[in-house]
Amino acid sequence: MTNEKETNLDNIKTNILKPDHWVRLLFMILFGLVLQVASIVVGVVVVLQFIFALITGKDNENLRQLGASLTAYIAQTLAFLTYNSEDKPFPFSDWPDAKDE
Repeated sequence: MTNEKETNLDNIKTNILKPDHWVRLLFMILFGLVLQVASIVVGVVVVLQFIFALITGKDNENLRQLGASLTAYIAQTLAFLTYNSEDKPFPFSDWPDAKDE
């Protein structure tokens, strides 16, 4: 029982000291901040799209595409943050195309 406990403690110590975990934490903090900025940009797109629809009677195609690509980017970022993906989002990969979603 004592050997098993020591082995578990050694495994925990090894995991805690792995640089990969700490590097990922730094990326997670960075992408968490980027996610906050992206959500502000989405809010601006929403307001602008509403104004366009109010004035012209229809939505703006460019804003719709920007919204779609931002949505894909946010999904990629959340997948990375929640360990559902090891792929880092933009700028470490290509910006998602609006058609990706």
